[in-house]
Amino acid sequence: MKAGINIDVVVATEAHILYVEVINDTIEKASKERGTGIAKRTYEYVANKISEGKAVIALHGNEFAGFCYIESWGHNKFVANSGLIVSPEYRGHGLAKRIKKRAFELSRQKFPDAKIFGLTTGLAVMKINSELGYRPVTFSELTDDQAFWGGCKSCVNYDILERTEKTKCLCTGMLFDPVWEEEKQKQESRWQRWKLWLRNRKDRMVAFAFTGVRVENNTRSTVK
Repeated sequence: MKAGINIDVVVATEAHILYVEVINDTIEKASKERGTGIAKRTYEYVANKISEGKAVIALHGNEFAGFCYIESWGHNKFVANSGLIVSPEYRGHGLAKRIKKRAFELSRQKFPDAKIFGLTTGLAVMKINSELGYRPVTFSELTDDQAFWGGCKSCVNYDILERTEKTKCLCTGMLFDPVWEEEKQKQESRWQRWKLWLRNRKDRMVAFAFTGVRVENNTRSTVK
């Protein structure tokens, strides 16, 4: 990566459609380098995602640095962050994480109640997903929208997916469910209340030890 530079990671607009060809070329080259599948998308498909405000692009000035887009499936019950790519000269310094995080935030903003999922063969992406709250899941927990699975047909590993009746492939399925976040917040709230109760109890015991005044239910009583 070029050192000492600033890269902007923003929600793409129609002004960024001029980058569609370089985006697709970068994805195709990365797929060949890895020898694993990255589902290809048409020029029109990527351009539409940008026009709809459902894509994130990273730029160094006017130079393309990275990209990701979001898709909704199953009547907006599921959302996928797809097509994550970083241009070779900008890899190795956390840009993929920044793009993925912004795409995740965009997904939560546009589809707050949807489950967010992804398929990936990359360990780096799995780590980023885990940090965002994703969990590894079986394919049965992902969307059953056939339009989504049809998008895998351009992947070199699609035959594996077919042979296993869409139960497994070389990709790992990962999922974020907003319900998990709500449960976590409830648990944290209960834990905070418990810690507050313990702290107040300790303060009461200390006060009693030094003054002989017992404080209970906001009343005071003197032990003689």
